[in-house]
Amino acid sequence: MLKKPPKLKSTMRSKARGNVNITADSEAVFVFALFSISTQIELLTLLFFSSLAEEAKAKAFEEKSATIRAHHVKAVTKKVLKKARG
Repeated sequence: MLKKPPKLKSTMRSKARGNVNITADSEAVFVFALFSISTQIELLTLLFFSSLAEEAKAKAFEEKSATIRAHHVKAVTKKVLKKARG
């Protein structure tokens, strides 16, 4: 008599669980860590854009322009990226 092959999803689920017990506390810590990391990324992005805007403003002022245009931003992008890398 032919047997059906085992279903892959159920096998993967049972093996993935293993002997690790995940409690509500460890899940909360994991969620908090993810939230903390995403918040840090957002803050770093805002800081980068702020410095980019300041440099573009300075570049526009050097060229005696009242508005910041795309070519001002493009001109200072490489400089700001080098600063951001450290």
